[in-house]
Amino acid sequence: MTASLVTFTQTAELRKEVSQLRRQGLTLALVPTMGNLHAGHLRLVEEARRHADKVLTTIFVNPLQFGPHEDFDNYPRTLEEDSEKLASAGCDYLFNPSVTEVYPEGQENQTRVQVPQVSEGLCGQKRPGHFDGVATVVSKLFNFVQPDVACFGQKDYQQLAVIQKMTRDLNFPIRIIGVPTQRATDGLALSSRNAYLTEAERRKAAGLYATLKSIGEKLAAGNTHFHELTHLARARLAELGFSPEYVEIRSLDLSPARIDAREWVLLAAARLGKARLIDNLVVRKGE
Repeated sequence: MTASLVTFTQTAELRKEVSQLRRQGLTLALVPTMGNLHAGHLRLVEEARRHADKVLTTIFVNPLQFGPHEDFDNYPRTLEEDSEKLASAGCDYLFNPSVTEVYPEGQENQTRVQVPQVSEGLCGQKRPGHFDGVATVVSKLFNFVQPDVACFGQKDYQQLAVIQKMTRDLNFPIRIIGVPTQRATDGLALSSRNAYLTEAERRKAAGLYATLKSIGEKLAAGNTHFHELTHLARARLAELGFSPEYVEIRSLDLSPARIDAREWVLLAAARLGKARLIDNLVVRKGE
């Protein structure tokens, strides 16, 4: 039997329910999403259930993290299907606020949260202001929901690092849990934006992760010529039909990679048709 899903659109209603949970001594896990849910999102819900008595998922397409020429208006919105998936996954609550509920004084007058260092470079360079929008909305969601734990996918490695630093720096009493990337059988990281791929592009798309794995094998084997490796990766992606935005090797905390380290993270973003795909791979020397 499918569990019932309680849906809130107003912050006041949500807070009443959270207060009731607290009086009962129950813990709450948060899964923030922008909807158009896939198996990766449902894996976050599954993981959240391991860490709390109740799970709340948010669906909010956040305009503050989209640039002026990005896909906010066209971003897939599938609330009915998403609600069914969440109910089947055993999620207890859904918070689906309007833009005016989240930003009652408008976006221009909204106080913004900026997370230094980890927001810089990579997607932060390619999408100016993006992580300010992410950090701002997540901090608001944390205050709306007041969860004990929150689950984020590791597919967006930089975003996870931003949220972890923001949580530490602003002293949110919330445990952040990074959940491994969920992949299709050919290795493509699951993403709502995969829906933008044509059939032909979808067949090529797994080449992003395959390229990272190929470079990762060389790195693990002791090749620490970082510039050479990333140049090779970009060239390979171009051969496969991608328009690479960046391929970088960083330390796990996103600081510059060190030759004498024993582990690194490979990060890449590339466009394929209308889709902007990101992926990453943690590499350990000798593995």
